[in-house]
Amino acid sequence: MKAATGELNLTVITLIAIAAVIGFFWLMWPNITNSLNSQWNSINSENTHS
Repeated sequence: MKAATGELNLTVITLIAIAAVIGFFWLMWPNITNSLNSQWNSINSENTHS
């Protein structure tokens, strides 16, 4: 029974860690996409004006 409890605890910790990573990217994704888009637009505008 003790080993099963340890496995359950490890499963719960793993699920919490996965949820934390997903939550982080869920909150940060708009900032990441805005940053990528602004950099992409900057590169494109430099290439079209050259």
